[in-house]
Amino acid sequence: LQRDAKGQYLFDLLCHHLNLLEKDYFGIRFVDPDKQRHWLEFTKSVVKQMRAQPPFTMCFRVKFYPTDPAALKEEITRYLVFLQIKRDLYHGRLLCKTSDAALLAAYILQAEIGDYDPGKHPEGYSSKFQFFPKHSEKLERKIAEIHKSELSGQTPATSELNFLRKAQTLETYGVDPHPCKDVSGNAAFLAFTPFGFVVLQGNKRVHFIKWNEVTKMKFEGKTFYLYVSQKEEKKIVLTYFAPTPEACKHLWKCGIENQAFYKLEKSSQVRTVSSSNLFFKGSRFRYSGRVAKEVMESSAKIKREPPEIHRAGLVPSRSCPSITHGPRLSSVPRTRRRAVHISIMEGLESLRDSAHSTPVRSASHGDAFAGPGRGGRAESSERVAVIADESYSPADSVLPTPVAEHSLELMLLSRQANGAPCSIEEEKESEAGTPAAEAEAGELRALCPGAGGLGPAQAQQVNKFVLSVLRLLLVTVGLLFVLLLLLIVLTESDLDTAFFRDIRQTPEFEQFHYQYFCPLRRWFACKLRAVVSLLIDT
Repeated sequence: LQRDAKGQYLFDLLCHHLNLLEKDYFGIRFVDPDKQRHWLEFTKSVVKQMRAQPPFTMCFRVKFYPTDPAALKEEITRYLVFLQIKRDLYHGRLLCKTSDAALLAAYILQAEIGDYDPGKHPEGYSSKFQFFPKHSEKLERKIAEIHKSELSGQTPATSELNFLRKAQTLETYGVDPHPCKDVSGNAAFLAFTPFGFVVLQGNKRVHFIKWNEVTKMKFEGKTFYLYVSQKEEKKIVLTYFAPTPEACKHLWKCGIENQAFYKLEKSSQVRTVSSSNLFFKGSRFRYSGRVAKEVMESSAKIKREPPEIHRAGLVPSRSCPSITHGPRLSSVPRTRRRAVHISIMEGLESLRDSAHSTPVRSASHGDAFAGPGRGGRAESSERVAVIADESYSPADSVLPTPVAEHSLELMLLSRQANGAPCSIEEEKESEAGTPAAEAEAGELRALCPGAGGLGPAQAQQVNKFVLSVLRLLLVTVGLLFVLLLLLIVLTESDLDTAFFRDIRQTPEFEQFHYQYFCPLRRWFACKLRAVVSLLIDT
């Protein structure tokens, strides 16, 4: 990869490799050394966006979930969206009731192993596969029952299409959760979907704001503000607190991109957005892609032979094992596999709790709009929808480190045998901690022993503060210069007011007028006549 290669070049190269034309729904995601997720910006250099040395680890993901995934033009696009939603199901992002979960898992089973065959699929065969963060024997029996009796004869493409149609109807479809806290300190997950902005708390969707009701989004430090204008000119402000300023900025940028993609009619309507009301302060960002309506119109014009799909050829993510590798998982005893998975879930719970353990100062922000315990909900937010039988608690979706599948399994088993819980937090640390990042951190620690030094996030905050101060100084000097010029022009004009008469009669003004202004005016007039005469002669 060339040093000046833009993100668009890398993305186009990847889509060409996948033979993908409906590519606007997808993006490339990476995690920086501070474990903060980012979407690769296509208008910027890839190398400059990475805060580590190559090789870089990135992931191909669905960035904008289709409003109607069944309406996608090509099967290859539907298949890739299917893989993403299957991953969401595994990570607990697509949370649903038990009956819906059983049907979704049965569709996956039918798509990947085909019709039920008593000779190939013995009793309890569905327990060999991992569809969700947590399983129960009752759920596994229900999955097998649906697979045997209701889905026989469906091709992989048909099962995937039915899976997408069912997933689209769920409350958490398209949710990419951002952990936050409301003004009361209650944990919540914020997300942007094809239909609007949602807030999830417990097992309920407590707020849903349509895109046409969102008037503005901004952030200051860790605080995220969402301005909403609803019926009868009712205006409210939703206020939430992210774990870090970087996480808050990522939340803001995701909101700007999602609103532009789903709300606007044309990409020419996209405008640069500032995170602050003052043009010299805050971050500025502009969505650079096409909008959903343009993507649909472009998809309708695709006329080519459907590309061949190699369903078994795609390497599964480390963090989301494909069920096509079921026989490998089945070699682990059932009780051992459950113990391993329970230890992973304990790690997830500890990670989720630690992510929200920072005390949040209870604050009010005008019409600050908080969780379900506070009064005065807006009309569209009053509909509290129960999304599942249990609380929404997704695993952190981290990037996979390329490792051999068998080594991962041995690592899980050895840790379980030694009594050490295998948490996702450790996996995230191993994935974010590249050798280059560790070397850089070691150099910083060596330069500042004992003091700890400035971390990348702190250094970035200092740089932002310095740039903000410099911008303020430049703007102040510029405004003073403009005001001075305006005052000179007004005092030298024929405007006759008491204020300007008093100024003109002062000795300082008369000295300035005769020694500086008049010679400068004659010089400009002479130069202007010379230029005009030169133009006339030519």
